[in-house]
Amino acid sequence: MRVLITGGSGLIGGHLVRRLLAAGDTPVVVSRRADALRRDPATREYEVVQGDPTTTGHWQEAVDGCDAVVNLVGHNVFAERWNAGVKRKIRDSRVYGTEHVVAAIAAAKVRPRVLVQGSAIGYYGPCEDQELDEGAPSGSDFLAVVCREWEDASAPVDGLGVRRAVVRIGVVLAPGDGALKIMTPLFKIGPGVPVGGNGGLAPARGRQWMSWIHIEDIVGILDLALRNPEARGPINGVAPNPVRNADFSRALSRALWKPYAPWRIFLPFGPPDILLRLTLGEVADVIAKGQRVVPRKALQLGYDFRHPELTKALASLFQNPPDASSQRPEAARKEAGR
Repeated sequence: MRVLITGGSGLIGGHLVRRLLAAGDTPVVVSRRADALRRDPATREYEVVQGDPTTTGHWQEAVDGCDAVVNLVGHNVFAERWNAGVKRKIRDSRVYGTEHVVAAIAAAKVRPRVLVQGSAIGYYGPCEDQELDEGAPSGSDFLAVVCREWEDASAPVDGLGVRRAVVRIGVVLAPGDGALKIMTPLFKIGPGVPVGGNGGLAPARGRQWMSWIHIEDIVGILDLALRNPEARGPINGVAPNPVRNADFSRALSRALWKPYAPWRIFLPFGPPDILLRLTLGEVADVIAKGQRVVPRKALQLGYDFRHPELTKALASLFQNPPDASSQRPEAARKEAGR
């Protein structure tokens, strides 16, 4: 299977490329820094196409003849402190990038059979303790609106005879990257504490839900969406057992106690939400609030989670981490951090 991937040099995309290669498939990665990627020995196993999905260009011609497209393009939500310009970049990179992918599919002489469209559980907005499956409505905050527009931009392929699966991705756990890249150093140098979930000036109690997923399982769900003809519409890319932030923080603290250090402690309270917002700006709300999301569709489609429980998932990441070095060469890491 020949699979074109936008965002293929990011955290998830890099791991997906390795999975496809292992299965004997042919990944085609669209990159703004194609020349730099081609010079890296780790990328010689797959094809790299020069292009920026947020703009039209010759890269769109590479869609012609591909069996599938995986669209993961989007500016990193946590890369910068939010202002009007950054929020526009977050929204436009996703919406315009997806519109350009759809236009390329429409123009292809030989169209792909499936589009696996990336999205995020931010689609649902903050929902306190409500359990959310794929039938839950969209929220109304900034990220919810962005996710809704992002998904809607991919909808025209439904009329082109192309199967469309939309994977709403949760908090991805991977060693040295994503959420753990930020959290691990903090938890190593100090006591574990909950973050957010209380509001205002009160100490954080971490009551908000975290819908997490191991990197191997989100790649597995994307692979399922590529190959299973029954995979259509929204699919929640989360583990089946979401946890509250306090429980996540406690589990992470324990996972980092190698060897066991009895002087390490977990405090049941953390910095107030208002301090978090002063430090990080508006993006702090993404951390301080959460969603209790369940992967009902993935389970119905028969996906067998390798890491359904948080404690064992963290242990696997810190004791036997996936080989990210071969998946994320230096040029790819720079591309992913743009």
